[in-house]
Amino acid sequence: MEREPLSIGELARASGLTVSALRFYDRARVLVPAWVDAHTGYRWYTTDQVRAARLVAGLRRVGMPLAGITAAVATADPAVVHGLLDAHLRRLEDGLADARRELSRIRALLDHEETAMTTRLTLPRTALAAAFDAIRFAVGTDPELPQLATVLVDVGADTLTLVATDRFRLAVAGAPAVVTGPSVRVPVPVEVADRIRELLAADPAGEATLTVDTDGVTVEIDGARVTGQPVDVEYPDHRRLVLDRVAAAPARRATVDVPALRATLGGAPTVVREHNGTRYEVTVLSVDDRGGLTVVGDDAPAGDDVRIGVNREFLLDALDAADRGQLVLELDGPITPLAVRRPDDELTFSLLMPIKL
Repeated sequence: MEREPLSIGELARASGLTVSALRFYDRARVLVPAWVDAHTGYRWYTTDQVRAARLVAGLRRVGMPLAGITAAVATADPAVVHGLLDAHLRRLEDGLADARRELSRIRALLDHEETAMTTRLTLPRTALAAAFDAIRFAVGTDPELPQLATVLVDVGADTLTLVATDRFRLAVAGAPAVVTGPSVRVPVPVEVADRIRELLAADPAGEATLTVDTDGVTVEIDGARVTGQPVDVEYPDHRRLVLDRVAAAPARRATVDVPALRATLGGAPTVVREHNGTRYEVTVLSVDDRGGLTVVGDDAPAGDDVRIGVNREFLLDALDAADRGQLVLELDGPITPLAVRRPDDELTFSLLMPIKL
């Protein structure tokens, strides 16, 4: 016996989603109606879609990002959904830990505690220099966004992480370190980062010592010192972007030979785009299900391949900054950032924002 279709209102009542939410998830191609009346535009659903709608409602209530909701609804594999839930739970736990640290800082301010908490760390100078080199290309230069003309110094329990972004690309470089003191995140002007890099270049052997607190960053090398004051800004949360990517559908990965890819990019077709009066070239990359990477034209048929458009100059910068003969490129689709990773270093990578084709 054929089941009666459900109106959008009936599905809303059955799932716990509002009618406006169902319209949104239709536009986002997450939960598309079984059919739409051509004359009235009214949406109709099948009873089989009630389960998917309830899944969306539950994930929405716990704050799952749209990419994770999309992936959960699209798959029929419970193991994949459990993986998405685990990744989101880790993100929530990290966010709670961040909130607790921030609340502790606020309580300290309210209680007028003036004792500065300083973190000290040591690591090889070569590792610190390589971290600066890996992220420098992504520092922002827009005068209307001075907060992005900085390098974030993020010290964890046993790792130093440097971060740079101009909104269109993000570079992250991590290095193991011996850390004494609490975790701390301090954005410093790019001029300070450049002075530190010059100090490292003058004597690359041995270890560097960093002192990091809310007053800034100091780097000492054999009696020479560079000190920089922090920038009083809320730096973008790179960790949330990275976790959102982990929660998304698994990427297609391609291991590429960098010199060969650069040679290909030099002669491959590009698409010209314009933003705020500036023209730039867009490279269209495609990865098939066997991990084969090709550089294609904008009008080439996609087939089953995953494609993404990226700024050609930004891609070349990311290849240079990675400083490896081979790299791993990860593509999730046309609206997810392209990841450029070193095959031997999980702490260092860059993300390039996609460009609509």
